[in-house]
Amino acid sequence: MGPARRRDALRLRGGGSPPLPRLFPGRLSAFPLFLLALLLGFASLLWLQLSCSGEGPVPGGQDRGTPRQPCPPPAPLQPARDEPSWGPHRLALLVPFRERFEELLAFVPYMHRFLSKKKIRHHIFILNQVDHFRFNRASLINVGFLESGNDTDYIAMHDVDLLPLNEHLDYSFPETGPFHVASPELHPLYHYTTYVGGILLLTKQHYELCNGMSNRFWGWGREDDEFYRRIKRAGLQVRRPSGITTGYETFQHLHDPAWRKRDQKRIAAQKQEQFKVDREGGLNNVRYRIESRTDLSVAGAPCTVLNILLDCDTNETPWCMFG
Repeated sequence: MGPARRRDALRLRGGGSPPLPRLFPGRLSAFPLFLLALLLGFASLLWLQLSCSGEGPVPGGQDRGTPRQPCPPPAPLQPARDEPSWGPHRLALLVPFRERFEELLAFVPYMHRFLSKKKIRHHIFILNQVDHFRFNRASLINVGFLESGNDTDYIAMHDVDLLPLNEHLDYSFPETGPFHVASPELHPLYHYTTYVGGILLLTKQHYELCNGMSNRFWGWGREDDEFYRRIKRAGLQVRRPSGITTGYETFQHLHDPAWRKRDQKRIAAQKQEQFKVDREGGLNNVRYRIESRTDLSVAGAPCTVLNILLDCDTNETPWCMFG
């Protein structure tokens, strides 16, 4: 008996290895394969939605207290710049910035979508301080104002770590005076009556009337308190939101103070100077150079990044230096 016949005989008697099962029939057409792939894709998308939304079982049988993966963000809306129903005004969203990229990646697409849903024509400017001096929020806003172009007619001085959660918040043209979106009754941290930080809207005409912000505030804090006095001196009245019922949950504050320390150091004469009104400086004497200007997209949301080199007169404000 030849080798082939001996193998066949063994198979018939139950000996040897059984043949491998066939997973698919010999002639499987393209349509069932397409249908199977479609069903698998739908099932995976459904599982992703359930697992990231908090519904359904936790993957791997983990405890329900385990944080779930974040849901993928919805596709951003593109602004209809020429849509007549959006109105004639255009907002320059001025965002002072330095080395807070995690917050920036969340901020730009979120704000673009938020403003687009409210039909606010807008342009987001990331004012990135790239020099070696201490952070100067007020000077960066002055630079952003000067560099924002003639196609915008009002500004929002907007912190990168503050996201509006209530869709009823007003970002429209503040014709009658400065509008403080992040009012003390709503801001999660700052509740004193003269507070105008976080998010403040002004027409460009009103900002010029105040001569912008003082350039003397290096490090964190106090520049918005000085700006409140400028607003009053210019004869302007600060308005704030009304009818907002979400209280201190109106905004999401992204800043983690344990991980990212604020530069609150007060050096020499800075301790006394921080409470004074700067009657001379502002838009008229901000000293800077634009190192680069880049238009880019973050998750489909357009913005412009200005890399800004500020200048400091160490005789006037020696506290601009670190150490």
